[in-house]
Amino acid sequence: MRMRERVPRLPRRERRIDKTARTNEAIRVREVRLIDADGAQVGVVATDQALRMAREAGYDLVEVAPAARPPVCRIMDFGKFLYQQKKKAQESRKKQKQFEIKEVKFRPNIDDHDYEFKLRNAHRFLDEGDKVKATVQFRGREMSKPELGLNLLKKFAADIGERGIAEGHPEMAGNRMHLVFGPTKKSASSRRPASATGNGPAAEN
Repeated sequence: MRMRERVPRLPRRERRIDKTARTNEAIRVREVRLIDADGAQVGVVATDQALRMAREAGYDLVEVAPAARPPVCRIMDFGKFLYQQKKKAQESRKKQKQFEIKEVKFRPNIDDHDYEFKLRNAHRFLDEGDKVKATVQFRGREMSKPELGLNLLKKFAADIGERGIAEGHPEMAGNRMHLVFGPTKKSASSRRPASATGNGPAAEN
Protein backbone atom coordinates (compact mmCIF):
# COMPACT_ATOMS: atom_id res chain seq x y z
CA MET A 1 0.00 0.00 0.00
CA ARG A 2 1.39 3.42 -0.98
CA MET A 3 2.23 5.60 2.00
CA ARG A 4 0.73 9.07 1.87
CA GLU A 5 3.23 11.86 2.11
CA ARG A 6 3.24 13.81 5.34
CA VAL A 7 3.04 17.59 5.06
CA PRO A 8 4.80 19.81 7.65
CA ARG A 9 2.48 21.79 9.91
CA LEU A 10 1.59 25.08 8.26
CA PRO A 11 2.26 28.44 9.94
CA ARG A 12 -0.90 29.97 11.43
CA ARG A 13 -1.05 32.79 8.88
CA GLU A 14 -1.02 30.24 6.05
CA ARG A 15 -3.81 28.15 7.57
CA ARG A 16 -6.31 30.97 7.37
CA ILE A 17 -8.89 30.59 4.65
CA ASP A 18 -11.22 33.39 3.59
CA LYS A 19 -13.32 34.41 0.61
CA THR A 20 -10.27 35.82 -1.19
CA ALA A 21 -8.67 32.37 -1.51
CA ARG A 22 -8.14 31.18 -5.09
CA THR A 23 -10.36 28.28 -6.09
CA ASN A 24 -10.73 25.81 -8.95
CA GLU A 25 -9.63 27.21 -12.35
CA ALA A 26 -8.18 30.33 -10.69
CA ILE A 27 -5.36 28.13 -9.35
CA ARG A 28 -2.88 28.38 -12.24
CA VAL A 29 0.25 26.68 -10.89
CA ARG A 30 1.41 23.42 -12.48
CA GLU A 31 1.20 21.26 -9.34
CA VAL A 32 -0.07 21.49 -5.78
CA ARG A 33 0.28 19.67 -2.49
CA LEU A 34 -3.18 18.19 -2.04
CA ILE A 35 -5.33 17.54 1.03
CA ASP A 36 -8.47 15.54 0.28
CA ALA A 37 -12.00 16.12 1.54
CA ASP A 38 -11.38 13.96 4.63
CA GLY A 39 -8.31 15.96 5.65
CA ALA A 40 -5.86 13.29 4.53
CA GLN A 41 -2.67 14.52 2.86
CA VAL A 42 -2.41 13.04 -0.61
CA GLY A 43 0.89 14.59 -1.64
CA VAL A 44 2.11 16.57 -4.65
CA VAL A 45 -0.12 16.13 -7.71
CA ALA A 46 -0.74 17.97 -10.97
CA THR A 47 -3.24 20.79 -10.56
CA ASP A 48 -5.44 19.39 -13.33
CA GLN A 49 -5.61 16.07 -11.51
CA ALA A 50 -6.41 17.76 -8.18
CA LEU A 51 -9.19 19.77 -9.83
CA ARG A 52 -10.59 16.63 -11.43
CA MET A 53 -10.62 14.85 -8.07
CA ALA A 54 -12.46 17.79 -6.51
CA ARG A 55 -15.07 17.81 -9.28
CA GLU A 56 -15.62 14.06 -8.97
CA ALA A 57 -16.22 14.48 -5.23
CA GLY A 58 -18.66 17.33 -5.88
CA TYR A 59 -16.49 19.88 -4.10
CA ASP A 60 -14.09 22.76 -4.81
CA LEU A 61 -10.32 22.88 -4.97
CA VAL A 62 -9.24 25.65 -2.59
CA GLU A 63 -5.76 27.12 -2.20
CA VAL A 64 -5.19 27.20 1.57
CA ALA A 65 -1.45 28.02 1.69
CA PRO A 66 -0.40 30.02 -1.38
CA ALA A 67 3.04 30.83 0.04
CA ALA A 68 4.07 27.17 0.27
CA ARG A 69 6.12 25.56 -2.50
CA PRO A 70 4.18 24.03 -4.11
CA PRO A 71 0.99 25.72 -2.83
CA VAL A 72 -1.20 23.63 -0.55
CA CYS A 73 -4.74 23.03 -1.82
CA ARG A 74 -7.67 21.33 -0.16
CA ILE A 75 -10.76 19.64 -1.55
CA MET A 76 -13.75 21.10 0.28
CA ASP A 77 -17.23 22.61 0.01
CA PHE A 78 -16.04 26.20 -0.12
CA GLY A 79 -19.48 27.82 -0.08
CA LYS A 80 -20.53 25.85 3.01
CA PHE A 81 -17.22 26.66 4.69
CA LEU A 82 -17.66 30.42 4.19
CA TYR A 83 -21.23 30.23 5.49
CA GLN A 84 -20.09 28.43 8.65
CA GLN A 85 -17.29 30.95 9.19
CA LYS A 86 -19.79 33.81 8.89
CA LYS A 87 -22.11 32.18 11.45
CA LYS A 88 -19.21 31.65 13.87
CA ALA A 89 -18.20 35.31 13.57
CA GLN A 90 -21.79 36.42 14.25
CA GLU A 91 -22.04 34.16 17.30
CA SER A 92 -18.70 35.44 18.57
CA ARG A 93 -19.90 39.06 18.32
CA LYS A 94 -23.09 38.19 20.21
CA LYS A 95 -21.08 36.70 23.07
CA GLN A 96 -18.82 39.72 23.44
CA LYS A 97 -19.40 41.61 26.66
CA GLN A 98 -21.09 44.94 25.99
CA PHE A 99 -21.49 47.57 28.68
CA GLU A 100 -22.27 51.19 29.39
CA ILE A 101 -20.59 53.51 31.87
CA LYS A 102 -23.23 54.81 34.29
CA GLU A 103 -22.37 57.84 36.41
CA VAL A 104 -23.49 58.53 39.96
CA LYS A 105 -22.79 62.01 41.32
CA PHE A 106 -22.19 63.09 44.91
CA ARG A 107 -21.60 66.29 46.85
CA PRO A 108 -18.97 66.09 49.62
CA ASN A 109 -21.69 66.79 52.24
CA ILE A 110 -24.30 64.39 50.80
CA ASP A 111 -26.93 63.23 53.30
CA ASP A 112 -27.40 59.59 54.21
CA HIS A 113 -30.71 59.12 52.39
CA ASP A 114 -29.37 60.50 49.08
CA TYR A 115 -26.18 58.46 49.48
CA GLU A 116 -28.11 55.22 50.00
CA PHE A 117 -30.26 55.95 46.93
CA LYS A 118 -27.19 56.44 44.74
CA LEU A 119 -25.51 53.37 46.22
CA ARG A 120 -28.55 51.24 45.31
CA ASN A 121 -28.41 52.59 41.76
CA ALA A 122 -24.72 51.71 41.54
CA HIS A 123 -25.45 48.18 42.77
CA ARG A 124 -28.13 47.80 40.11
CA PHE A 125 -25.85 49.09 37.34
CA LEU A 126 -23.07 46.70 38.32
CA ASP A 127 -25.50 43.76 38.60
CA GLU A 128 -26.59 44.50 35.02
CA GLY A 129 -22.98 44.26 33.85
CA ASP A 130 -22.31 47.99 33.42
CA LYS A 131 -19.47 50.06 34.82
CA VAL A 132 -20.07 52.81 37.37
CA LYS A 133 -18.30 56.16 37.43
CA ALA A 134 -18.59 57.68 40.92
CA THR A 135 -18.09 61.46 40.77
CA VAL A 136 -17.76 63.92 43.65
CA GLN A 137 -18.52 67.53 42.67
CA PHE A 138 -16.91 70.36 44.63
CA ARG A 139 -18.18 73.92 44.83
CA GLY A 140 -16.61 77.09 46.21
CA ARG A 141 -14.70 76.52 49.45
CA GLU A 142 -15.16 72.74 49.11
CA MET A 143 -12.29 72.82 46.61
CA SER A 144 -9.88 73.43 49.50
CA LYS A 145 -10.88 70.12 51.14
CA PRO A 146 -10.29 67.35 48.55
CA GLU A 147 -9.94 64.88 51.43
CA LEU A 148 -13.75 65.02 51.80
CA GLY A 149 -14.17 63.61 48.32
CA LEU A 150 -11.42 61.06 48.85
CA ASN A 151 -13.02 59.79 52.06
CA LEU A 152 -16.42 59.63 50.38
CA LEU A 153 -15.08 57.56 47.49
CA LYS A 154 -13.30 55.23 49.93
CA LYS A 155 -16.59 54.71 51.78
CA PHE A 156 -18.40 54.16 48.49
CA ALA A 157 -15.82 51.57 47.41
CA ALA A 158 -16.28 49.71 50.70
CA ASP A 159 -20.08 49.79 50.35
CA ILE A 160 -19.90 48.52 46.77
CA GLY A 161 -18.47 45.35 48.28
CA GLU A 162 -18.15 42.29 46.05
CA ARG A 163 -20.42 43.73 43.39
CA GLY A 164 -17.66 45.82 41.82
CA ILE A 165 -13.95 46.46 41.77
CA ALA A 166 -12.23 49.85 41.57
CA GLU A 167 -10.32 50.46 38.35
CA GLY A 168 -7.35 52.53 39.45
CA HIS A 169 -7.40 55.29 42.07
CA PRO A 170 -9.48 58.46 42.63
CA GLU A 171 -8.55 61.19 40.16
CA MET A 172 -9.15 64.94 40.29
CA ALA A 173 -10.22 66.79 37.14
CA GLY A 174 -11.22 70.42 37.59
CA ASN A 175 -13.81 70.58 40.37
CA ARG A 176 -14.58 66.87 40.21
CA MET A 177 -13.03 63.77 41.69
CA HIS A 178 -13.97 60.43 40.17
CA LEU A 179 -13.36 56.71 40.44
CA VAL A 180 -14.57 54.00 38.02
CA PHE A 181 -15.84 50.61 39.19
CA GLY A 182 -16.15 47.54 36.98
CA PRO A 183 -18.57 44.66 37.63
CA THR A 184 -17.23 41.45 39.07
CA LYS A 185 -18.19 38.03 37.69
CA LYS A 186 -20.51 37.58 40.65
CA SER A 187 -22.41 40.81 40.00
CA ALA A 188 -22.70 40.59 36.21
CA SER A 189 -25.15 37.70 36.16
CA SER A 190 -27.47 39.31 33.62
CA ARG A 191 -25.75 41.07 30.72
CA ARG A 192 -27.28 43.67 28.47
CA PRO A 193 -28.12 42.72 24.85
CA ALA A 194 -25.25 43.07 22.35
CA SER A 195 -26.92 46.20 20.91
CA ALA A 196 -25.88 48.18 24.02
CA THR A 197 -22.60 50.03 23.54
CA GLY A 198 -20.11 51.69 25.82
CA ASN A 199 -19.42 54.97 24.00
CA GLY A 200 -19.50 57.17 27.09
CA PRO A 201 -20.88 57.69 30.61
CA ALA A 202 -24.64 57.83 31.04
CA ALA A 203 -26.05 59.72 33.99
CA GLU A 204 -28.11 57.87 36.55
CA ASN A 205 -31.91 58.13 36.51
